[in-house]
Amino acid sequence: MSILPSVRMRVAAGWLDGRRLTAVAAALTLAGCSAGGARDHAGASVPSWAPAPSPSVSATTPGAKPDRQHDGWRDSDIPVFPPAPPAQKIAPVAGGKVPYLLRIPTTQKVAFITIDDGFVKHPEAPKLIAAAHVPVTLFLTTDAVKDDPGFFKPMIEAGAVVEAHTISHPNLRGKPYAVQKHQICGSADRLAQWYGRRPVLFRPPFGNKDATTLTASHDCGMKAAFMWKETVHKGKVRYQEGHRVQPGDIILMHFREAFVDDFLAALRAIHKAGLTPALLEDYV
Repeated sequence: MSILPSVRMRVAAGWLDGRRLTAVAAALTLAGCSAGGARDHAGASVPSWAPAPSPSVSATTPGAKPDRQHDGWRDSDIPVFPPAPPAQKIAPVAGGKVPYLLRIPTTQKVAFITIDDGFVKHPEAPKLIAAAHVPVTLFLTTDAVKDDPGFFKPMIEAGAVVEAHTISHPNLRGKPYAVQKHQICGSADRLAQWYGRRPVLFRPPFGNKDATTLTASHDCGMKAAFMWKETVHKGKVRYQEGHRVQPGDIILMHFREAFVDDFLAALRAIHKAGLTPALLEDYV
């Protein structure tokens, strides 16, 4: 027989005096807690039949990942994407020129993040790219990178791939073949020395090209040259068509002071469109 029925019977029988009644009331309270009662965080008693409060997600919850605060971003700012589908390679173009692509011709639910230049080396860029766990292509200008080539190595270790973007970032359109070839081949050769892989993709500065650019790119061992369908600047995505990233779209951003805002904006735009970031090199 538990203490609660026993005490209640004696109270009902009237044999307890005032002092004993006070003591028994305290015992009843204590017994109630040990017999299935509980108290909330403020100390108020909670009936034993009350539903348990929903657990909060925190670093102390078993299996939960901590939502770490970084400089200008949190882990929870990064959207979660499903895995990219197996890539469908595009057909190569014959004729001594490379194709010039604004998007990859595919109906797969993928988009491509590309990051240009390398002049501004934002300290959060390597950490953010690694934390996002998405593939990116870095079109690096060698004059922008030469002061600190090692800055980009953690991004490569996290899965980024380095491609060519000339030596000094000139407007190639209208330049002689020798000048264009020097800019394209020279940048690819230097990037190979720094990072152990020679680029096979090329982006002309400002997106400007002519027939000579596509021929020189081919002769430098490039498979394709690229423009873009969306740009990101100061945390805002700008669309060439419509208001949503389309399957196969190539997104352009740069290594700038607003890198964190730009990268997160690109990820959110892809996520909002129901797409997944994929690696450009897998499709070419």
